[in-house]
Amino acid sequence: MSEHAFDVDTFLAAPLTARVATRGPTVRPTWYLWEDGAFWILTGPWARLPGHVRADPALALVVDVCEPATGLVRQVIAKGRAELRPFDIPRGRRKLSRYLGPDEGRWDRRFRDYLHDDPGTRGTLWLRLRPDTLSAVDLSYQVADLA
Repeated sequence: MSEHAFDVDTFLAAPLTARVATRGPTVRPTWYLWEDGAFWILTGPWARLPGHVRADPALALVVDVCEPATGLVRQVIAKGRAELRPFDIPRGRRKLSRYLGPDEGRWDRRFRDYLHDDPGTRGTLWLRLRPDTLSAVDLSYQVADLA
């Protein structure tokens, strides 16, 4: 991956929402974890995503911010072949705590259940995308002073 106009790892560490596109086309918003140079997305039999990936693992993903009040506009676009992997609880805890905070007692029960139920029984999986290509663009602009 090449150098970018901003720190991609710091940007992707923020609790932003990614939009994942599969063939069809199908696009869905999702929480993700950026770790070890890959996007990790929690999924399972309750979602169509595993079936789409099994049929065709080609995947595109975008994470972006657009803040007109400050002029901050950044985007990361990743493309590659996704794979389904077994769910592991430590990674699940890292992903969920970045969106829900460190106090699991305050989480909605459905999120706590991912960490306390048997992933095999529930069918919980990771979708892992280690991008073949990743582009990061900073389109930020100076906000005009209207005063």
